[in-house]
Amino acid sequence: MSTPDPVRQAIASSAALIVVKVGTRVLTGPDGLLDTARIESFGRQFDAVLAQGRQLVLVSSGAVGAGMGRMGLTKRPQELAQLQAVAAIGQSSLIEAYERAFRSRGRHAAQVLLVADDLQDRARYLNIRNTLRALLDYGAIPVINENDTVSVDELRTSFGDNDRLAALVATVLGAPLLVLLSDVDGLFDRHPAEPDASVLRHVPQIDAGIEGLACDRLGGLSKGGMASKIAAARIATEAGGACIIASGRNDHVLEEICRGDAVGTLFTGHSAAMPSWKRWLGWSADARGTVTVDGGARQAVIDGGRSLLAAGVTDIAGDFAAGDVVALTAGDGRVFARGLVNYSAPELRRIAGMRTERIAELLGSIPYEEVVHRDNLAVIARDHITDAG
Repeated sequence: MSTPDPVRQAIASSAALIVVKVGTRVLTGPDGLLDTARIESFGRQFDAVLAQGRQLVLVSSGAVGAGMGRMGLTKRPQELAQLQAVAAIGQSSLIEAYERAFRSRGRHAAQVLLVADDLQDRARYLNIRNTLRALLDYGAIPVINENDTVSVDELRTSFGDNDRLAALVATVLGAPLLVLLSDVDGLFDRHPAEPDASVLRHVPQIDAGIEGLACDRLGGLSKGGMASKIAAARIATEAGGACIIASGRNDHVLEEICRGDAVGTLFTGHSAAMPSWKRWLGWSADARGTVTVDGGARQAVIDGGRSLLAAGVTDIAGDFAAGDVVALTAGDGRVFARGLVNYSAPELRRIAGMRTERIAELLGSIPYEEVVHRDNLAVIARDHITDAG
């Protein structure tokens, strides 16, 4: 049995809603068929966690792999239409397996298929959030997957990667805990194959050193590797939640996590929960352009919680209108925040680098003192290392 950890116990005690992502390698065997014993194990674990009065959302990979297994395929089809057909066949198999595992315990699975566009539009975003909340209120277990039958770009390059989708679902619902279950025990301090490699139990901040530990395995049925899981952990922690990467092959992993046991790798970060509006701005909304700022403006936004003023703007890319979402970058070109811009791209090009009092001289009036007001701005990366957009 794992040793309880006070930090994890505090997180677990406050995690009334948990988003759990299960990877393809956890759900399928070497032959590509769904591992029904593993899904039965998740049915038992979900029932035990739900009995504690918690709510659970499941983001599940495995549709394409399950379809390959059901169709007796040993190689991934190359044509897009065939891939989409395999995904559709596999998705029905996947949801049937979950429904059987849950129904035997008096619970029910609710299939939800999403594509990235669903979360970019504010109205659709809110509708998805309300639907998921209604499902949870009914006591159902939402089983979410990317809609591979219509998600063309994803299928052209891989079998799908639901790590980011799971992180976005966590931000949609404001879940305090995201659990990413894979075929590894967590993030190792060096390549897992090295004899002295050990799992990092707590990562308080994601930086270049942590990202450098990602050792992805290419090929097989799964695209999502450790790099994508670290990126998902960054989203969850910047939004004010926590993330745990652990082994889905542990038949008691969810129960251990809910006890606060030291299993897997715990990622923590920004302690204050980000408001729902800013979570949408930060990760789901479609950015129409990019605004580059100087170091002083970046520091004022991140460390001071200040609005972005025209004086700090050094460059503009894209053709956006006032009210559109833009990404903010520093001199290294990496995105550190996103927000609603108060000026169109042509207007902002005229006033970039100018003090506020000169805006009226250049534009004839000052509709806004701020280029992006802090109330409409979400910081999504607090270091200079990685683009979290």
